[in-house]
Amino acid sequence: MGFGCNAAGVTACRIIESPRERLIAILTNSFVPCNGRFPTLILLAGFFFAQGNPLAAGGFVFLLILLAVTITLLVSFLLSKTLLKGMPSAFVLELPPYRRPQIGQVILRSVLDRTAFVLGRAISVAIPAGAIIWLCQNVTVNGHTLLYGLTVILEPLGSLMGLSGVILAAFLLGIPANEIVIPILLMVYSQSGMLVEAEGISQAGAILSANGWTWVTAVCTILFSLNHFPCATTLLTVRKETGSWFWTGVSFLLPTAVGILLCLMVNLLVNLAMLIF
Repeated sequence: MGFGCNAAGVTACRIIESPRERLIAILTNSFVPCNGRFPTLILLAGFFFAQGNPLAAGGFVFLLILLAVTITLLVSFLLSKTLLKGMPSAFVLELPPYRRPQIGQVILRSVLDRTAFVLGRAISVAIPAGAIIWLCQNVTVNGHTLLYGLTVILEPLGSLMGLSGVILAAFLLGIPANEIVIPILLMVYSQSGMLVEAEGISQAGAILSANGWTWVTAVCTILFSLNHFPCATTLLTVRKETGSWFWTGVSFLLPTAVGILLCLMVNLLVNLAMLIF
């Protein structure tokens, strides 16, 4: 379920009877790339590593999915041995009596329980978030926009991670929806006052390359896209499902910490290799 939407994936964890294992599933759901992160992965894979070859790009993205699943399993194992220790429970699946499906009832429940639920949360987050993004790019202080000030603050951490302050700012402002991370980057690079959509992978990749992106930047951005804080809708869903702000905070910090560590390691290894060779 998380591949489509992490918020729907968190909701789907209700079927797990064990509270401990349900919580592990909720906390690790965001390690699975949702539909909003695939445009970023496809763009970076297609331009920097596949040179426009669709088959190569698809194969690269498939490897990224396997990596995400592996990280999910590893983090789940670590949580079960540390923060959420306990005995594993048996999984019993009770099969209900077979009946002829009632198409109308199935569609109605799907709309109410899945689509309307997630869209309602998304709308409640998207409207104020869109206003914040507009203000950050259009309000100036001492001749610089608020977004510029945010990128300056984040630049030291971004450089250590093989990224930049602009990239980290795009991820932070993209918390309403992962789909807008690349449009925010293009907005900053093109110095536009609104979100920008490129006409294709080649155009978007050319803009990124012209602003100093290398294959190392692309790799670290891919890793951070796979492992960073959930979107706001997912965070609200975690709060509703767990009833705890503490576990909501953990669901925010856990993937972010993993993403930062992975990017630091990759950037350090690349720098060491460049010094040696």
